[in-house]
Amino acid sequence: MSLFAVPSPRLVSRFACTAVCVLSLGLTQVNAQPAEDTAAASDAAEQAARLQGQLPLQELRNFTEIFERIRTAYVEEVDDKTLLEYAINGMLTSLDPHSAYLQPEAFSDLQENTSGKFGGLGIEVGQEDGLILVVTPIDDTPAQKAGIRAGDLIVSLDGEAVMGMSLNDAVERMRGAPGSEITLEIRRKNEKELLTFTLARAEIKVASVRTDMLSGNVGYVRITQFQEHTGSELAAAIEDWRAKDNLNGIILDLRNNPGGVLDAAVDVVDSFISQGLIVYTKGRTASAEVSYSATNHTAAGDVPVVVLINGGSASASEIVAGALQDHQRAVIVGTQSFGKGSVQSVLPITEERAIKLTTARYFTPNGRSIQAQGIKPDIWVEQSEVTPYEQRFYKEADLPGHLSNPTRKDGKAKSDNDNKDPNSELLKKDFQLYEAHTLLRGVTILSPRPEA
Repeated sequence: MSLFAVPSPRLVSRFACTAVCVLSLGLTQVNAQPAEDTAAASDAAEQAARLQGQLPLQELRNFTEIFERIRTAYVEEVDDKTLLEYAINGMLTSLDPHSAYLQPEAFSDLQENTSGKFGGLGIEVGQEDGLILVVTPIDDTPAQKAGIRAGDLIVSLDGEAVMGMSLNDAVERMRGAPGSEITLEIRRKNEKELLTFTLARAEIKVASVRTDMLSGNVGYVRITQFQEHTGSELAAAIEDWRAKDNLNGIILDLRNNPGGVLDAAVDVVDSFISQGLIVYTKGRTASAEVSYSATNHTAAGDVPVVVLINGGSASASEIVAGALQDHQRAVIVGTQSFGKGSVQSVLPITEERAIKLTTARYFTPNGRSIQAQGIKPDIWVEQSEVTPYEQRFYKEADLPGHLSNPTRKDGKAKSDNDNKDPNSELLKKDFQLYEAHTLLRGVTILSPRPEA
């Protein structure tokens, strides 16, 4: 999966959480000298035999034979360096959708992506059946404003079919100077004909944390992507709410969040729990075996929490939702998440090149693998708009000569406007948010209150 406008890399990891480590490969050369004694010669022979047993010699011969055939017989001349880079790229992309060879521009873009600023259309993409899959459009970007949706399949870019095009190439074509335009043909589920979108590229600046206060003192937090400072920004917002108001609940919106920095996801969970495991990883190497646990400092205390997820919630988003669900610290509302439960490590090869290699799998505190499974919500709510049914009732206050209300200072009866939610327009447009808000309001009403 890769970030639109953000190169092939991070990607999915934007649905992706990224660790940086260095891989060194040691090669031992064995030289047999006639003057060596029999024991030394025997040791050298044994070592050579072990190396020979580890290497598929026939396959290596096949590789060199094919390499030479391409050099000499391909219709156009291709230099050796390019052929070797093609071979490396093919070797990595054949492993899984998230491993990739990062050449200079892609490596640089990966670093830009974790900082939350990059150029392009604002789409997190992956690959499916040879087409480019829209994992999620990013908030307030050209793609999101144009109406591109998670699950859309990009069929062509500026009239050129993407079938057979690598994910990296597709991402590069979608990038460009701010203001320049690109036309996408999209296949959408339940649509008979292809949809055409012409988008103007823009500089994408992703604000990681956005907050609002809904009625009933319910705090709303939208995390669009996990960046380096996401955890501290969230904790600061919660502490500010608790200092100013009687915070009755928090809605943590992780919908269409493709992931990001693993440490940031851990920090977010740590804002809600004070002890216990948050996430752990398993891989083939010792460095891939890592676990993260909560600290004593918890910004949210015991404030009720609802987490919103959908099919565009991936990687770090799923770590947060899974941890809070396992700890029974939050109610998960929405639809099933994306299911990216693998760890990608960026292994530098040179100063400008690296490989992004899948090295481990994520597991929730209860040992659930997120991979190709995702997080199932506790309360399943499909997205739709809230459409109130308008019906007029005559009430006591409408009757001529009705008695005044003695508990109101002005003596007037309570009107419909008194009950109107100041955030009603926001909630009308977002049924999942409306349901989450209703759930938290119910919890608040039923919670024991201190006696006056």
